[in-house]
Amino acid sequence: MGCGCSNLSACCWSLDQNGSIPEADNVENEDKGEEDDLPAFREYSIETLQMATSGFAMENIVSEHGEKAPNVVYKGKLENQRRIAVKRFNRSAWPDARQFLEEAKAVGQLRNHRLANLLGCCCEGDERLLVAEFMPNETLAKHLFHWEAQPMKWVMRLRVALHLAEALEYCTSMGRALYHDLNAYRIVFDDEGNPRLSCFGLMKNSRDGKSYSTNLAFTPPEYLRTGRVTPESVMYSFGTLLLDLLSGKHIPPSHALDLIRDRNIQMLTDSCLEGQFSNDDGTELVRLASRCLQYEPRERPNPKSLVTALIPLQRDTEVPSHELMGILHGTDAVPLSPLGEACLRMDLTAIHDVLEKLGYKDDEGAATELSFQMWTNQMQETLTSKKKGDVAFRHKDFRAALECYTQFIDVGTVVSPTVYARRSLSYLMSNMPQEALNDAVQAQVISPIWHIASYLQASALLALGKEDEALAALREATELENKKNATS
Repeated sequence: MGCGCSNLSACCWSLDQNGSIPEADNVENEDKGEEDDLPAFREYSIETLQMATSGFAMENIVSEHGEKAPNVVYKGKLENQRRIAVKRFNRSAWPDARQFLEEAKAVGQLRNHRLANLLGCCCEGDERLLVAEFMPNETLAKHLFHWEAQPMKWVMRLRVALHLAEALEYCTSMGRALYHDLNAYRIVFDDEGNPRLSCFGLMKNSRDGKSYSTNLAFTPPEYLRTGRVTPESVMYSFGTLLLDLLSGKHIPPSHALDLIRDRNIQMLTDSCLEGQFSNDDGTELVRLASRCLQYEPRERPNPKSLVTALIPLQRDTEVPSHELMGILHGTDAVPLSPLGEACLRMDLTAIHDVLEKLGYKDDEGAATELSFQMWTNQMQETLTSKKKGDVAFRHKDFRAALECYTQFIDVGTVVSPTVYARRSLSYLMSNMPQEALNDAVQAQVISPIWHIASYLQASALLALGKEDEALAALREATELENKKNATS
């Protein structure tokens, strides 16, 4: 039987005095996220991706236009706790399954720490999906155009430009010089706050689809003439990104070039950057942008020359990106709620008290509605087994609770996240952490933004000795709980 341990020294981590999440003490994972740690490209079943995204739940959409976009990107979590981004294409986008698979496999061979790498794809029936590393810290567009806490610092903007140029140089060296619709939404930030280029743009949006979805004012002039993307077109788009970084706005290149010709650089520069850079640095970035935006494609630089030009502009290279970005990381404190503290301490008795007080309030809108035909004798027996399970759970008879809740779940006529959560804790109390984790994941599949499910995953992962994954689950649970409290 699991105990409600309140002895901090007995837990996997200790809690600091402020009740915050400390850094996972695991030296082996310092390089986590590097390409060496990534699995080889593989095909996923649609069932696996449905499970990972809670049935492609709207709450898991992370792409800019939400569910209205022709190709929607979801965040998700595989059974092994790896976080993923799943791009689901419009059903008519890739009618030829073999062509989609060949293209995805080619992109999936790339592995680089400057990319959000492609891990796999799904090609079942009409479904066409890509699976990539999930980057948790938003897009460049968010940090440049819609920032909340602080505008992006100059040194960070130069770092973004260099990392992006390095990503393109790597792709070019691997024979993938074409990138479709390069823009500020294609650059995403990893756990460390480092910018990465999304692998999704290395594939077209469809077999014969447009390569540019942005406003025509930002499209390379030769693309407007020929409808074809070339490596030089990618350099033009890189120039528009340099303008974004310089101005903090999405300025049409023609307007920016007019300002540059008139030597009106001040009008082009983000007012938030005042005093952060020298005239020489500013002039050099403008010169680079102008070269990328040359009307004649052959006059534009290549990625290698961009990297060479951007390296001397780097400043404060010893300062981590997450610090420059103001992103909480590692030992940075994330205040925990009482439930979060209980999960970190593996205080199962305290978690039991929370679940008992909560009852079935959070099942509203999540549990499956009962249809008329369900009201049979079997249904009455099923509800009776749930009631018996609740009584056993209240009295901490976890063996009986497991038996009754399992009877209820196995019938399958009603799906309740709370029952899965209660059975998960009952498994934890019975020293069955893997079964507890499976139920906590199932509760999240049913109710994607339910913080209780993530907290229980954290406790189960701690019991399994997976400290890094537990820390990630605890952070996710804290964010979900904070959002819930903010809206209630």
